[in-house]
Amino acid sequence: MQKLVYPVWADEALAQDAFRDLLVQQLGPQLASHSGVHGLRITVVDSAVAAASGRRMQSHPPTPDAVLSMWVDSAGRVQDWENLIDSRVSRKSCYLVVEAEPLPSQQRHPSAPGERVYGMCQVVFFSRPAHLGKDDWLALWQGSHTQVAIDTQSTFGYRQNVVLQSMGEDALEFDAIVEENFPDEAMTCDHAFYATGGDSELLQQRMSTMMDSCARFIDFSTIDVIPMSEYVIKPFARP
Repeated sequence: MQKLVYPVWADEALAQDAFRDLLVQQLGPQLASHSGVHGLRITVVDSAVAAASGRRMQSHPPTPDAVLSMWVDSAGRVQDWENLIDSRVSRKSCYLVVEAEPLPSQQRHPSAPGERVYGMCQVVFFSRPAHLGKDDWLALWQGSHTQVAIDTQSTFGYRQNVVLQSMGEDALEFDAIVEENFPDEAMTCDHAFYATGGDSELLQQRMSTMMDSCARFIDFSTIDVIPMSEYVIKPFARP
């Protein structure tokens, strides 16, 4: 079983919510019914996360309008379903990844297939600093930073995707893709984002701790941060 991540872009004439509906109501069920697709999650920029626009960071504009995460039998069979994706989007890229899920979002806030997941999903694309080898980078990110992120934020879902291969001519070179779920209030409130209970001193402490930790393993000149709504179209049945 392999996981593919598809950043996709909408036609310029299509409104955000119309693109969301096209993906969730039309493309999603088509992909989910494919025999080689065993899990499908869609995150998409729409009006429900408009309030979180202040949290967006763009190093590679225009950033994707949505991201499709698919669990498939084999990444070598992309031609079996990519024609469906191409028929609904203006362009796409693709990454083969290895996923770790320190915080499964469906345990805290379960949703029915096709239903919007509570809160917002912050999708982050980034690269490792040039001075770090891959083993040291992974040790800092997954071995050290993971607990820092959990301890300093209100995150209830956290998926870490290590990029194994960029697939297709249009794929930018990223080393990692992160998906983090936050409560609604975190879209606009730093206290809610960092789970401080309104304590200003604790807020400054947690912001500083989080940023210092991120600086150890992220090249901030390459980062894209995109607030999105999340829909689990076909839950992946884990062993």
